[in-house]
Amino acid sequence: MKSKKFCMESFRLNGDIYMKKILGMGNALVDILVRIEGDEFLSKLGLEKSSMTLIDKDRMNSIIDGTKLLKRQQSSGGSAANTINGLAYLGVSTGYIGKIGDDEFGSFFKYDMNLNKIKTNLFKGIEDTGKCIVLISKDSERTCATYLGAAIELNKYDLNEKLFEGYDYFHIEGYLVQNKDLIKNALSLAKHNGVENSIDLSSFNIVGENKSFLKDLIKNYVDIVFANEDEARVFTDKNNSEDAIDEIAKICKIAIVKCGNQGSLVKFNDIKYKIAPMNVNTLDTTGAGDLYAAGFFYGLTNGYPVDICGRIGSVLGAKVVEILGARIEGKVWDGIKGIIKSIETNELGKNGGPWFNGRTQPSQG
Repeated sequence: MKSKKFCMESFRLNGDIYMKKILGMGNALVDILVRIEGDEFLSKLGLEKSSMTLIDKDRMNSIIDGTKLLKRQQSSGGSAANTINGLAYLGVSTGYIGKIGDDEFGSFFKYDMNLNKIKTNLFKGIEDTGKCIVLISKDSERTCATYLGAAIELNKYDLNEKLFEGYDYFHIEGYLVQNKDLIKNALSLAKHNGVENSIDLSSFNIVGENKSFLKDLIKNYVDIVFANEDEARVFTDKNNSEDAIDEIAKICKIAIVKCGNQGSLVKFNDIKYKIAPMNVNTLDTTGAGDLYAAGFFYGLTNGYPVDICGRIGSVLGAKVVEILGARIEGKVWDGIKGIIKSIETNELGKNGGPWFNGRTQPSQG
């Protein structure tokens, strides 16, 4: 088995900085955002306002057909894909594993990921490509209908060790726990290749239904755990986030609990950090956790202490809630990169070029 020392640093290779690479795996979905004129349209479609409903292919096709004259936008999505896309926008070398259908939405998903210079390993399924249609009311409330389609056909037989070669981190979404053989095999293959494993617990419902399995999985295969307050509470049976992160940190190397507008907690090497939130005007919380993870991983790939990783995670998580959808575009990234640069310069003494001073321990920032 290959072995890599788990540490908070990039390292020099022939005088240059080796930047760590991240691979993601999740439900490959195309997000379709549609603005609707009135909520009566939701009733017409048989959807309850502000709900998230799993639907079949025929119903998804009917909704898509019924909204074809409305203004809409689409992007590659799914929790892990959102994280990987965020990292790619920041210039991190990334890859993604998923399953799509042999259709126009599958072609779009691959094109959209590749456009962001993400190396994709997208297997073809029997069903149509998975989709999540998001109907946005005038008051900005969102009603979601999801057809998982080919995404849930991904299985352990699609995977092999070669897919994990050359990566330093492997990040998966908790939604994949619906296929326990897949998720366990993937993490095992990654670990065998010396890759550090990460999981986002994704949903407190999923955690509650699979608590024993997830605890065993994390204890044996996972190094980094992301959870929000509800997920952490259900996972640990602790009502206090500080107590919950202490419990999670007992079975992994880095534990992160996202606390919404209260910021976040990070624990590494028995040291706990409170990360302050950014002040923002929240429009839509979709993707906040996914982009927080992207910011955190950006810090790890640059070798930053975990408290700084958490601060960068907060920047991305804050900026995505100011827009509709989970995809940050255009000039917003320029602002994000400016804030990150300020953190690097003021907190780390980084004056151009990759920061490196051999620090392996988190700082009390």
